[in-house]
Amino acid sequence: MAAESAPSTPLTLPVLPLDDEVVLPGMVVPLDLNDNDVRAAVEAAQAAARSEPGKPRVLLVPRIDGAYASTGVLGTVEQVGRLADGDPGALIRGRGRVKIGAGTTGPGAALWVEGTRIDESVPDPLPGHVTELVKEYKALATAWLRKRGAWQVVDRVQAIEDVSALADNSGYSPFLTTAQKVELLETADPVARLKAATRQLRDHLAEQDVAETIAKDVQEGVDKQQREFLLRRQLDAVRKELRELNGEEQGEESDDYRARVEAADLPEKVREAALKEVSKLERSSDQSPEGSWIRTWLDTVLELPWNERTEDVYDIRGAKAILDAEHAGLDDVKERITEYLAVRKRRSDRGLGVVGGRRGGAVLALVGPPGVGKTSLGESVAHAMGRKFVRVALGGVRDEAEIRGHRRTYVGALPGRIVRAIKEAGAMNPVVLLDEIDKVGSDFRGDPAAALLEVLDPAQNHTFRDHYLEVELDLSDVVFLATANVLEAIPEALLDRMELVRLDGYTEDEKVVIARDHLLPRQLERAGLAKDEVTLDESALRKLAGEYTREAGVRTLERSIARLLRKVAAQHELAERELPFTVREEDLRALIGRPHHVPESAQDPAERRTAVPGVATGLAVTGAGGDVLFVEASLADPETGAAGLTLTGQLGDVMKESAQIALSFLRSHGAELELPVADLKDRGVHIHFPAGAVPKDGPSAGVTMTTALASLLSGRLVRTDVAMTGEVSLTGRVLPIGGVKQKLLAAHRAGVTTVVIPKRNEADLDDVPAEVLDKLDVHAVTDVRQVLELALSPATNAAAPEVPVAA
Repeated sequence: MAAESAPSTPLTLPVLPLDDEVVLPGMVVPLDLNDNDVRAAVEAAQAAARSEPGKPRVLLVPRIDGAYASTGVLGTVEQVGRLADGDPGALIRGRGRVKIGAGTTGPGAALWVEGTRIDESVPDPLPGHVTELVKEYKALATAWLRKRGAWQVVDRVQAIEDVSALADNSGYSPFLTTAQKVELLETADPVARLKAATRQLRDHLAEQDVAETIAKDVQEGVDKQQREFLLRRQLDAVRKELRELNGEEQGEESDDYRARVEAADLPEKVREAALKEVSKLERSSDQSPEGSWIRTWLDTVLELPWNERTEDVYDIRGAKAILDAEHAGLDDVKERITEYLAVRKRRSDRGLGVVGGRRGGAVLALVGPPGVGKTSLGESVAHAMGRKFVRVALGGVRDEAEIRGHRRTYVGALPGRIVRAIKEAGAMNPVVLLDEIDKVGSDFRGDPAAALLEVLDPAQNHTFRDHYLEVELDLSDVVFLATANVLEAIPEALLDRMELVRLDGYTEDEKVVIARDHLLPRQLERAGLAKDEVTLDESALRKLAGEYTREAGVRTLERSIARLLRKVAAQHELAERELPFTVREEDLRALIGRPHHVPESAQDPAERRTAVPGVATGLAVTGAGGDVLFVEASLADPETGAAGLTLTGQLGDVMKESAQIALSFLRSHGAELELPVADLKDRGVHIHFPAGAVPKDGPSAGVTMTTALASLLSGRLVRTDVAMTGEVSLTGRVLPIGGVKQKLLAAHRAGVTTVVIPKRNEADLDDVPAEVLDKLDVHAVTDVRQVLELALSPATNAAAPEVPVAA
């Protein structure tokens, strides 16, 4: 490496201090001569050069925070002239490192020091690891220079072969700090200096890559926001033009939620909650998902009719007339609605509309078999009261959120069905029909029936809170009508909050009236027939209700009428029948076939089920209303049958126990009843309930099984026109049961004329329609002996029993 003098020769040089700047060997830098220190050093060097050959020399020393570095750079003054801005300046080239020694004297005003050149030589040839280091540095420097677009410098860096010069070349790097440049200056070993320069360049490139990645991501986000902002502004401009084109007002209030909330007629607490959400909306950005949640919530709150109420019609007679015109029968429900309206009228007249924050709503549970008009009754109640009507189907609902709503944090959250019903009605006092409340299920998502407890509790529902709204909603003015088929399927806590009204089915006369006034006109319209084209005789309607259908409601009856009318319409289109046509009783078989439910009393005596001993007729209650139940008993042959009691017909535990009680009673009182029961222990007794696929349970068949067994043992037939119900005890007492009205209606439909019930159920006869009681001979008994006297035919009319008689 060339030098101005030998390394061992001491040098005496004027000091040119560089404040917070570092110049490395090989660098050419312009310096401003307006700086006193720079001018003094250059002038001193020029004065010394007059007596020495060569260019003026100075010692470039970094001065960091007022302190000089221990190593400087020997520099030669290449040229003195004017800088680009016109100020006087000098061009100085760094030549080599100098170890600074003691100060000395010299010409001029500059500071002179003694120094010694530092040996920066490297072995030749270069070791392999140094060669690899040189390649790495050149590659990193080339990558950095290309990123900056300094293509002309790349070739110059690639041409440098000297290790020391290559390391000092990094002094031009603008990213190096003053401390890093001082580190390179004070590192005498060229290889170590090149390692430090390589490390500094590598770290800078890594930081630059991270910074570029961040900048790219930020720029993409900014571009997206700018694009979305631009598109939204364009959309607003298009909407503005459309509004002007359609003549709409310029300022559309739907976009200003604060103005909408302040203008809306909201309760005070709801208004406070809405304004709080509006403040959140104003603080959130357009891209925030929370903004859309708040807008949806505000739209829901603003659409609810918080203070909207329909005026009740307090014409009690008119309301009763509407109910009578739209529904035949159902007197219990009609009376309850009439009572409700009368009380509401009196409360309104006396200024008692709101008492204790609660209004005078009602919660009724309409329980009865299918087809009796529970659902359609809700519309009639709303019509009679002058209120809006909303139906909420609960069949199969298993999610608690269906009633109480979802939390707003869920995607796609909605309020519950109760809130949606109020919103749909547009008033706070509608008639809400909760249809099929007994079909509500429960699973891992909660129990909807438990969520209904607050809704249907008159003491709590004035402060109902939906999980979505999270504000109080007053349901105390709503009339809730819940319908169910099976009372036992409704949770007890829920049933306790509702007033129970039973709909036990229609009598045959009521079915005829319903068919004539409601079903027939509707089906005529659906069949495309005019009123005067097809008429049904009352006898035909009665036969349809009595023999073609056997149900508590009228759905099957309506389907039968529809089938009949379709047949007549088809025959007319085929030119097989002229219209108008009157359907009479004798025409039914030709049009829709034979009857399906012929009464037992109308059959041939030899074909009746009770034509043999051991068969009795009982009465039961099912999900479809009351029904007739036959009980059959037989004795096994003593040689082939095993002793004991066999029960078949898919019976429950309670019914099995009733059979055991009936058999035990007959065994213990056989002599008193003159029955041959002495050898029952040697013969098997089999009791069967037909329709074996239908589950049966309950104690009310006790007297029926006792009568069947007594008939079997005595050989006396059970009267065909007699049906019975009641629980029997071991002492022969007949105990009360439930469902008397439904059972008597079933007996009436089946053509039974005599019914035996427990004495303690005699009060239940008040609920049975008068026209049914007029056609039934009802006997209230207290002991099973009375049942046997009524039900069993005289011994002289029966064949001899085929059972062994005790000696």
